[in-house]
Amino acid sequence: MSVFDRIKSIAAIAMDVDGVLTDGSFIWGPSAEEYKKFSFADVMGLSRARKAGLYLGLISGEDSPLIDRFAEKVGIVSISKGCKDKGQALQAFAQQCGTDLQRVAYVGDDVNDLPALALAGLSIAPANAQPAVKMAAHFVTQHAGGDGAVREVIEMILAGRRPLTL
Repeated sequence: MSVFDRIKSIAAIAMDVDGVLTDGSFIWGPSAEEYKKFSFADVMGLSRARKAGLYLGLISGEDSPLIDRFAEKVGIVSISKGCKDKGQALQAFAQQCGTDLQRVAYVGDDVNDLPALALAGLSIAPANAQPAVKMAAHFVTQHAGGDGAVREVIEMILAGRRPLTL
């Protein structure tokens, strides 16, 4: 099945956080505060996805309060933090959305994302993903994680869901 055919049926998008919505780096403050940088392009893309009726979810190996804060800002209610089995978390997300895994896109960047990428109907890696992840993905974005990769995915899905007009 082509990437275009997969895109047309997507009803939900789940994504990793670090390396997908961020560039994968973090800053520790002097009192052990942790800081992450998110892209406003991705924030706008997530808003557009929600308005278009796509279900959104975050699946992260980290258990950071910054994930909750980001999810609250962008209106994502499905969150799996401290996740050790992202494939299982993706199955739970699809069930929560009431959709088949073939209608779920997953965006991941590192080897712990491989189980979820293998189950998703559309698996996507940002440009800066690990080589094994890029090889496993149906599609690799032109943008890096934290630099508009999620927005690129959303715009591609939204364009693919619309009928083509001449």
